[in-house]
Amino acid sequence: MAKIPRLPPKNPRLFRAEVVRTERISPSIHRVTATGPDLAEFPWMGYDHWFRLFITLPHQSTLRMPEFTGARWWYPYLAIPEVERPHCANYTVAGHRPEAAEMDIDFVVHRLPTGEVEGRAAIWACAARPGDELAMLDQGITFDCPEDASEVIVVADESGLPAITGILRSLPRHTVGRLIQEVPTAGDRRDLDAPAAMTVTWVVRDDAHAVPGHAALGELRRHTTVDTAAYAFIVGESGLSTKGRRHLHRAGLPKDRITFTGFWKHEVRQPA
Repeated sequence: MAKIPRLPPKNPRLFRAEVVRTERISPSIHRVTATGPDLAEFPWMGYDHWFRLFITLPHQSTLRMPEFTGARWWYPYLAIPEVERPHCANYTVAGHRPEAAEMDIDFVVHRLPTGEVEGRAAIWACAARPGDELAMLDQGITFDCPEDASEVIVVADESGLPAITGILRSLPRHTVGRLIQEVPTAGDRRDLDAPAAMTVTWVVRDDAHAVPGHAALGELRRHTTVDTAAYAFIVGESGLSTKGRRHLHRAGLPKDRITFTGFWKHEVRQPA
């Protein structure tokens, strides 16, 4: 395994852009493609390269961004009055074409029992039109596979699919490993550019009431043997990431060879 340049930039750069087009690429994934002169210079490193996305609030037509230098963006951001402060969320680069100064961003579309789209970023994405403003603060990558890893174990729910897609296509072609990828419907499965020795297992939840990540966790628990020299990357709903890490550690994988991140937390809705 080659050394991966994973450290976040010391002075992260803000990239301004606008929507050029959108499309529903699967039942649960909506893609927004952004463009702008800045994006030709975005230092995409592949893998799970992520950024902080800033978008307008529903009542805004112009994106108001704070003035900041280097990594000191949080306090200037909070200083903007809440009614004008752009929404901020973390997303992965789904695709980058520097020659066209374009970037793809994939949004998971969940729906409320009423059928309405849930989540401010997903609502924005589904309603986005050409010319809508957005901005991205580069954050680098978190995938941190040791050079001596004997195999790579990757587990995610649908919120991690953009990161997983990027990781698989960035891995050296000789990489050995396994992917467990949960998605809400069979239509959300896609062709993945995985190394030939990576076993890909799709877990289709197909139950609107099931907790996302639970099925992937169940599949992971079937893998009771883990090489102590392996590396694992687990992302998605917080229960999947924390319980998945615990399972792999109990199976013998050292904690420092497991990267785990809870992208979001499932909350049980109380009956009305």
